[in-house]
Amino acid sequence: MKRRDVIIAGGLAAAWPLVTHAQQDERTRRIGVLMGYAETDPVAQSLVATFRDALTKLGWLENRNLRLDLRWAAGDADKINKFAKELVELHPDAILGQDTPVTTVLARQTRTIPIVFAVVADPIGTGLVASLAHPGGNISGFSSNDSGLGGKWVELLREIAPRTTRAAVLFNPATTSLFVQSYLAPIQAAASSFSIVVNAAPVSEKNQIESIIAEQARNPGGSLIVLPDQSNTTNRDLIIALTARYAIPAIYYNRFFVKSGGLIAYGIDFAESYRQAAGYIDRILKGAKPADLPVQQPTKYELTINVKTAQALGLYVPVHLQQVADEVIE
Repeated sequence: MKRRDVIIAGGLAAAWPLVTHAQQDERTRRIGVLMGYAETDPVAQSLVATFRDALTKLGWLENRNLRLDLRWAAGDADKINKFAKELVELHPDAILGQDTPVTTVLARQTRTIPIVFAVVADPIGTGLVASLAHPGGNISGFSSNDSGLGGKWVELLREIAPRTTRAAVLFNPATTSLFVQSYLAPIQAAASSFSIVVNAAPVSEKNQIESIIAEQARNPGGSLIVLPDQSNTTNRDLIIALTARYAIPAIYYNRFFVKSGGLIAYGIDFAESYRQAAGYIDRILKGAKPADLPVQQPTKYELTINVKTAQALGLYVPVHLQQVADEVIE
């Protein structure tokens, strides 16, 4: 063999691993996505669109090197179980779990497929991870709660509705049982300092919501704290309409309630959590292990106020609240 042929052959051999690596990078990866929302929910569609867009910006393109398998459970526990099993049986490279109920079911289905959660209130308390810094196992993601959030809801509610003496905390025990105490305890602690009586208001059926809100309206000083919950998200239009009908001040956990006519909201930007979740999925597809990806806690909360709703309730929004709010809806 001539020296020139040896050089060419050697060069091709050296380049071969790089070519193979490039081909491997272009193979189609499969990501399962399990949403607790209904497919028709515009908020849910927006969150999935944010997740898709973030993946695209990271180089993961559907119909090229990425396939997304989406499932929508519409708040149905049976569907969550069914779809979690379905997705695991597809053997995807990773799964995105929307929230606590969804991720908990996914965790029971697999201990090997990487799972990234977008919005989980208490990942340690629910047993999903061993610690925030070192999750262990096959699960990591983004928390939606810290110890001060419940207290902040009470403080803001009292500021915008100073006549508040009673507050009902609205949640569905079927979808919040794993984390509800992480919210109730700080709410109770903060309420006592403001001489506000707090009552847990669990509702298992949609038709029970009105009786809770009507009860708050029977005497002056009644108000509502709406916990992060699949059920509350699904029934948000009804909750907002009933608080308007019964003239009850309410504080919510996300701005999409306020954009639909709710009074005030304080909480994380859900869309940002889905963007960040796409980043973790990207890292996993490139070889990272969930056990080595720390659970991220919220670093920024958004305050949104609907001045029109406040006026309809006969409430005055303090100037300083309007100044610090991230968004004021006139």
